[in-house]
Parts: sequence; structure tokens; C-alpha cells
Amino acid sequence: MELAQSAGLIEKKGTVNPLVDKLVYDSREVVERTLFFALNGLHTDGHRFIDSAIDAGACVIVHETLLPQTRAGVIYLHVRSSRAAMSPIAAAFYGEPSRHLAVIGVTGTEGKSTTVYLIFQLLRLAGKKCGFISTVEFSVDGSEHPNPQHQTTPEASQIHRMLAEMLKNGLEYAVLESSSHGLSPRTGRLANVAFDVGVMTNVTHEHLEFHGTWECYRDDKANLFRALNAVNHTKIIAGSTKDIPAFGVVNAADPSARFFTAATTKPVIAFNTQGSNTDYPADFYIENLTGGAEGNSYKVVSADGQTLVRDELPGAFNAGNVLAALIVVSRLLNMPVHALCPLVSRLCPVRGRMTAIKCGQPFEVLVDYAHTPSSFEAIFPPLRRRLDATGGRIIALFGSAGERDTQKRPAQGAIASRWADIIVLCDEDPRGEDPLSILEDIAAGITGKNRGSSLFLIPERSEAVRKACSLARPGDLVLLLGKGHENSIIYSRNGRQTIPYDEITEAEQALRAVYIEEATS
Repeated sequence: MELAQSAGLIEKKGTVNPLVDKLVYDSREVVERTLFFALNGLHTDGHRFIDSAIDAGACVIVHETLLPQTRAGVIYLHVRSSRAAMSPIAAAFYGEPSRHLAVIGVTGTEGKSTTVYLIFQLLRLAGKKCGFISTVEFSVDGSEHPNPQHQTTPEASQIHRMLAEMLKNGLEYAVLESSSHGLSPRTGRLANVAFDVGVMTNVTHEHLEFHGTWECYRDDKANLFRALNAVNHTKIIAGSTKDIPAFGVVNAADPSARFFTAATTKPVIAFNTQGSNTDYPADFYIENLTGGAEGNSYKVVSADGQTLVRDELPGAFNAGNVLAALIVVSRLLNMPVHALCPLVSRLCPVRGRMTAIKCGQPFEVLVDYAHTPSSFEAIFPPLRRRLDATGGRIIALFGSAGERDTQKRPAQGAIASRWADIIVLCDEDPRGEDPLSILEDIAAGITGKNRGSSLFLIPERSEAVRKACSLARPGDLVLLLGKGHENSIIYSRNGRQTIPYDEITEAEQALRAVYIEEATS
């Protein structure tokens, strides 16, 4: 805030002749009256593009490297970290929008996108005006739009701009998918967001290429709960002063539940999908869970009684996401959970999360975003039990991201080899790594499979999908993992050269191709 004010940005914002109209960190987006953040990235240094940004109209430059020369008429802000400066400047520039919204953050290794979307839907079904930002989609104006980026939490300038758009459009609630990257002080993407509610779905093994250790990964995620302590939860929302209940929600079955609870002074509500018999007591838990491809049935139990719930979300693991969303909305709106339960049957699944592809084929095809060892452990067992009951096989297709946590690759392979009958390995987002080397890393953990019959390494993903579908027999399940909702595959080192790709479309085309080939052979 002080940095932005000292540069004269805040006072002039919104006046007849504002100094700055736009904040960007990509020089290609610069226009007249732009503030340009020169960021040190993984593959390129934004300081190299300062001159081109000024040529395009940038009038303020935020930089961390000493510059050999400057230009007249341009304001230069030399800071310790351009990335860390982005959030306070953006928050001030857009008028601190999160201080005028009830803001819910959701973090965890798995379940973030779904839980965000379920909270958003429940608030809307309860008659509230709500927006959200997730890996899959976002909504700032009442309409849902696909997220074109492979970035769970956008950069700070985008976060505050989108929150400001929600405010401008009369929304009162904002639900933000809060990644460990976004919560890390190294990026500061969420550093100036006034969170009122924090949700932790689980914490397992992921993103060690960024955090270094699992302990640091968990600690960065817990910054969401620490943020609850630093906010004045009396906010002016839609012109009225409101006291927003500040609280956390944790998964009692996760070993890190106590760690997150200890990170905040605010009340924390615990939920559990594994009944009441756990080390960490749950305020709400689930019993008699039965589920399948069409949804789940279960009892939600608390000190106030029990309620039968039916959802239309494929995958038994979604029961936990539903329960977390119910708790959040219940406490925010001061309504008992049982009063919200009738709305659950109206909740829609997230695109690319256990999405069934039906083109008349005599076997199942499911598309899911699962790409971590823990998500594999959640998805495979119930599917294995279901297929064992009918005599079907599981044909699993997946890969692993390049330039990301390499330790998880053999773990993915080991888990899949326990549950799947046939495994097809293919590209996910290789980035600058050799695609086949990534697949060999995964294959190193696979046991009990023979190459050419039950294990295939096919880097080109479209070809791999066709191969997986061609191997299926009636009653089998083809499980396509890792891409889910994403609309591209990243191959280049700088992350900007991508090929368009949609897993659902590819699966549909593969099924049609297989049947056309069979019909004409």
C-alpha cells in the first residue's frame, strides 16, 4: 500500500487523467499508461523487456535488478522483489476489493477445484451473489468461464483485478482456489487478500520442486489459516456493514489437521468421511457411504443429529468435498447443515473430474484430473472393487508433468500397477524435459506389467488415448488421468508454446475412430 501510494498511483487512479490505467507483468500486454512489473521467472527475466514495455507505453516500471540506464518521463520503483511488490500494489490500485467481499479460500493437494465450485453453487442456490476463481473455471459476473491457464492461483495483479470485477458486478462472496504456490511468500499472489474462511481438504505429496520439502509445502498451505488472524472481518459489503464469521474447516482424517488448526486463533470445524472413529475428533462425519458412477448416498452426522444426503457427483471421494462445502455455507449463512442438504442433489460436477464419456461404446471411459500419488490412492480402489464385481478390467492412461516434482513419478507408477490391469503412459505437460525420459521415470515404479501387452509408453497423448480405447473390451473401464479440464499440453521450455488439447474431445474422437475402423475393416 505504502509503495503504491508513494508512487502517486492511488490518488490518481480514477481521476480525469490517471497516471496508470493497467498493471501487467507480460510486456506483450502493455499499452499506454501501464505499470509493468519486471519479474524474474523460471525461464526468462522480465528485466530484458523493460525497454520494449516502455516503447509500448509503460510509464511506471517495478524492478528488482539495478538498471544500467533509465529514460526521462518514466517512474522507476526499485524493490527487493518485483513479485512480492505486485500484491500490495495491485490491492491498493484496485481499491482493496477483498475487504468488501466475504472471501473463502480452499487449499489442499486434492479436491480444491471441486470444493470451490461446490461452495460457489451452494451459495448461489441459497440466493447469494457469488464469484469464484479455480483451476478449471472462474466467475466474476454471474457467468462461468473456462480458465485458459495451467495455473491454479493467478498472479496477484490478476487476483485483485478479478476481485474488483466481482465487486463492480455486485457480488458479495468470493471463493478462491488457494494453491501452495499462491500462498507461498516467494510469490505473494494471495498476500493481500482479506480471507474470512479457510478450508483444508488434505495435504499429501506434491510440488517439492518448488517448496523443497513436504514440511515447507504444508507450512505454505497453512498460510491460508494464518491469514484469518490478520483480517478485520467487519466489512462493508454491498453498502452495509457486516460481521463475517471467520473460521477454518479441516479434514479430520488428514494427519495435518492439527497443524492447520494450530495456525489460526479462529474457530476450526472438522469433517471426516471415515466415520467418527479417528484420532482428531470430527464435528461432522459421514456414515454408510455408497457410491458409483452416478453419484453417492450417505448420512451426515453431527451433534445435532443426522441427515441423509444424495449427490450426483461421480466418485465416493466427492462426499468429503460436499461436506466441506456444506459446513462453509452453513456457518457463513448461519443456517443448519441439514437445512442445506436438500440443495446437494442440484450440485453439478466439475468438468474433467470423473467425467463420463458416452459414445455408445460397450465399456466405460472416465476423464479425471488426478495426477498425484494420493489422488491415485483415492480414485483407484473404489473403481477396482466395482470392476471386480463385474469382471471388467481397468485400463489406466496417465503421465507426469515435466519440470515438476520428480519423486512422485515412480510412486504414480507403483500405485497404478497395483490397481490397473493395463497401463498406458503418455505426455502430460513435458515442458523442457524429454517426454520419454519422464515416462521411463514412471515405469521404474511399475511392477507386474509387460511392455507391449500390459504396459505401453506412447508419448503422443492423442495416439495414446486411441490405443487405450482400442484395448478395451465390453465391461472394461478406460481411465484417462492427469489432464481433466485443461485445454493444452505444454512442450516448450518457456511455457508459452503449447498445443491445443482437450481430453474429453480426444476421447470422443478416439471412440468414434475405433468404431469406424472396426466397421470398415
